[in-house]
Amino acid sequence: QVQLVESGGGLVQAGGSLRLSCAASERTRSSVSMGWFRQAPGKEREFVAAISGRGSNTYYADSVKGRFTISRDNAKKTLYLQMNSLKPEDTAVYYCAADQRSTWAIGTTTGEYDVWGQGTQVTVSS
Repeated sequence: QVQLVESGGGLVQAGGSLRLSCAASERTRSSVSMGWFRQAPGKEREFVAAISGRGSNTYYADSVKGRFTISRDNAKKTLYLQMNSLKPEDTAVYYCAADQRSTWAIGTTTGEYDVWGQGTQVTVSS
């Protein structure tokens, strides 16, 4: 069964950093397009960042550009999100997602991904 498991969330003060990881199960195809989304209480799930299958292309939401970095290690089947200069408005549950149908796409909507993790909570205090 294809699974994604996020880790690395927690409580951090504004201006701090966190690094999220997303480990894919052995049955997950390597080198598929992947992304990070987040969902704050009472809000819809929103796009954060995406990366192509071999990591050559990335794309970020304007709200995180210059602060967050998405990367991947295909040998370890792990996706990362380095988050720096965190703000209280970054508080949300963060989800990783995979698009098993593509190795090159940079999806920015939830409908473009077919496998999701369970999410990890990130809380930024002011």
